[in-house]
Amino acid sequence: MKKIGIIGLGNMGRGMALTLKRGGFEVIGTDALAATLEALAKEGIAVRQTIGEVIAACDMVFLSLPTAAIVEEVISGAGGIIEHARAGVLVIDTSTSHPDTTRRMLIKLNEVGMEFMDAPVSGGPKGAITGTMAMVIGASTKNLERAEPVLSTMTGKRVHVGDVGAGHVAKIANNLFAAAHLLIAGEVTRMAAKAGVPTEQLLQGINAGSGRSFVTELNYPTWIMNDKFDSGFTMKLMRKDVRLSQDLIQALELDLPLAGKVAELWAKSADTIEDTEDFNRIVELGTRQ
Repeated sequence: MKKIGIIGLGNMGRGMALTLKRGGFEVIGTDALAATLEALAKEGIAVRQTIGEVIAACDMVFLSLPTAAIVEEVISGAGGIIEHARAGVLVIDTSTSHPDTTRRMLIKLNEVGMEFMDAPVSGGPKGAITGTMAMVIGASTKNLERAEPVLSTMTGKRVHVGDVGAGHVAKIANNLFAAAHLLIAGEVTRMAAKAGVPTEQLLQGINAGSGRSFVTELNYPTWIMNDKFDSGFTMKLMRKDVRLSQDLIQALELDLPLAGKVAELWAKSADTIEDTEDFNRIVELGTRQ
């Protein structure tokens, strides 16, 4: 049985670990939080206290981490992957990170004989636990072929978009779209409601036409209209992803005013919507005091 490592066993990492276990893989994971390790151990995942123990046991290791800075720390920081380097290990970053960080980590890992690819995911905790996530992949053909049997177990859709770093460019673009769609959907539904058209009927019309999006077809009925707001993805995480888009745009020396306005509104939302709230709450921007 092939042993697969996972570093970061939060909402997404937990789901991936359990999906791979169901798929017949032996999963060995670690996390910075002792409580998380204890919970995953109770669910049948083999847990370890250190990154070094995971690297020593596995030839393929996934990262599921919240920020680019933490990805860099886990790879090249004290006690990290490079400190415990083992030639031939393939590291796969499923986090939403910065492509520049990804390319720097590629060089560092290659220098110690390890391989690296970026494969950020969409679909939230539900997609992770059901193995239906979508994945955009930046990788060499060789490493993609090596990882495919594992990736096909944990995802429903996979798109190879280019070399290492390209996956994170595509994921940043995806999340910027989602951030913009949520903002405009919130404004459009309020406009229609004030004009006398209820949101449910409005979305039926929009979803039959050219204005439909993932937000109108899935987010609204699943998390917004029923007032659940429990997608498992927070305002803090989406704000971070929108900032990543602005960092990339600035690095590319582009003038993208609409993207800039989206970023401005997401940043401003911190005045009225807490970091811990579900990211779909952004549709209420302008209605909360």
